[in-house]
Amino acid sequence: MSNERILIAGGGIGGLATALAAAAQGFQVTVLERASRYQEIGAGIQLGPNAFHAFDRLKLGDAIRSIAVFIDQLRLMDAVTAEEITHIDLTTYFRTRFGNPYAVVHRGELHTILLRACQDHEAITLRADCDVTGYDQNGDRVTALLKSGERVTGSALIGADGLRSRIRQQMLGDGEPRVAGHTTYRSVIPTEQMPDNLRWNAATLWAGAKCHLVHYPLSGWKVFNLAITCHNNPPEVFAAKPVSHEEVLAEFRDIHPRAQAIIHHGKDWKAWVTCDRDPIEHWVDGRVCLLGDAAHPTLQYFAQGACMALEDAVCLGDALASKPGDIEGGLELYRTTRLLRTARVQLGSRLLGDYVYHADGPQAMLRNHLMRQMNVESFCENFSWLYQPPATATIR
Repeated sequence: MSNERILIAGGGIGGLATALAAAAQGFQVTVLERASRYQEIGAGIQLGPNAFHAFDRLKLGDAIRSIAVFIDQLRLMDAVTAEEITHIDLTTYFRTRFGNPYAVVHRGELHTILLRACQDHEAITLRADCDVTGYDQNGDRVTALLKSGERVTGSALIGADGLRSRIRQQMLGDGEPRVAGHTTYRSVIPTEQMPDNLRWNAATLWAGAKCHLVHYPLSGWKVFNLAITCHNNPPEVFAAKPVSHEEVLAEFRDIHPRAQAIIHHGKDWKAWVTCDRDPIEHWVDGRVCLLGDAAHPTLQYFAQGACMALEDAVCLGDALASKPGDIEGGLELYRTTRLLRTARVQLGSRLLGDYVYHADGPQAMLRNHLMRQMNVESFCENFSWLYQPPATATIR
């Protein structure tokens, strides 16, 4: 086991996955979490086959599969007419093509599995109430500066501290994220409250004019996750803001009653204003680097935010291992390996939201026409770049 210690700012999915990846390569790891305890906010999360490639590398594939709901279809509905546009079968051909399933899990359950794996690893130290506000570097050492005044020193610092990363702000100083103008409302309802004719084993998307709805089963079919989004240009940025049922319904008053029926069953709604950033070229400053949303925050339309962070974690572990004794070289190798793939997801997510999910008029008609021509084989061909195992970091 190496004497070098990797510091990680942030104990979310990306931070914990990175801790496991680095520890597997023989590093000592300390995770510094801002909150008083390790937890995840939110409910459902979609996992493409590429996420399971990462889980298998982290030796957590079986544990994640045990809590996942394996989705049989991606189903695209027209929220204006309530007609099915198309559905893509995700069973035999899809799973054979990519070697793994498409699944959904509860974010909290996924985080718990990662957390327990870190707690059980002798090389990983988990600390809470450690608000990292910045860093110093000196030669072959980097120091995380905590709000409490404490200084924690190691051989590298990974900024996995999210959309408004303080590590990023010191490194780049590029200000607040880009506000997309969309608001997402989330709820979880018991399965028995979901309309009978909509209890599909599918990740279902209802595409409307400047809005869309997503629903799928979670937690062994005990509940359905609802995530509905409208393009309403909110005047302020907020996250997990409680909102009234009436406010949610008002934003979706123009969609078909069948789609509205889903919203009627939601309760305890919370709202998020969606944000991202433009792709950047520089994620590394000496022995400090960014990961996940701190490096390449993306909109939700590819359902790849967590998947990209998991891939980052595995790639970072490989990169550090491939450059023994050269932390800076390993971080740079990680950056160059991940740069173009994550940029493609960031920019593609914007296009998908504007031109597919929220299309209107002739644009929506064209979307429906093109999507009806797609079958599972053409879908897999179009998305092979995303769902196949990504490039790994090797010695260059």
